[in-house]
Amino acid sequence: MNQHDAIVNRLRWMQAEYALTTDDVVLQKTPFSFDVSVWEFFWPLLVGARLVMARPDGHKDPGYLIDTIARERVTTLHFVPSMLGHFLEAPGLSACESVRRVICSGEALPYDLQQRFFERMPAGATLHNLYGPTEAAVDVSFWACVNGDPRHVVPIGRPIANTQLYVLDTRMQPVPVG
Repeated sequence: MNQHDAIVNRLRWMQAEYALTTDDVVLQKTPFSFDVSVWEFFWPLLVGARLVMARPDGHKDPGYLIDTIARERVTTLHFVPSMLGHFLEAPGLSACESVRRVICSGEALPYDLQQRFFERMPAGATLHNLYGPTEAAVDVSFWACVNGDPRHVVPIGRPIANTQLYVLDTRMQPVPVG
């Protein structure tokens, strides 16, 4: 079980970091049994943004998602990286010109997929890599992806508000910064 205050912290952090407005449209496509659905449902409702509900299993059909995003002028949505890869290869992607931010979590985000995102999505669309276990209220770290990052890796980033991350070695001892 997640605690209510952990979810509230997560939602408040998302709003402070990404500043959803009443002009935004969030696509709720994650089955409600998954942790990501929590912010898809509640974040837009906290700020008066519009919430668009995808049809059941719509998250599995890139063509349907493209049509829905274009028709409803969706600005914000979530993908696990493997689904993002399929989405980016779907015909008609250019119709998704309303997309402002895509949030990825649930799997490691490969650098080449990040680069394909920046090549295929409309100019100005941002990609964010979030990481965390469900038990910690969905995500605990975040990273704003950078087109052409010379490191050729997508970090898990820094801790969200009111959260600390500890990196441990194989003996469960803290490692130094870097």
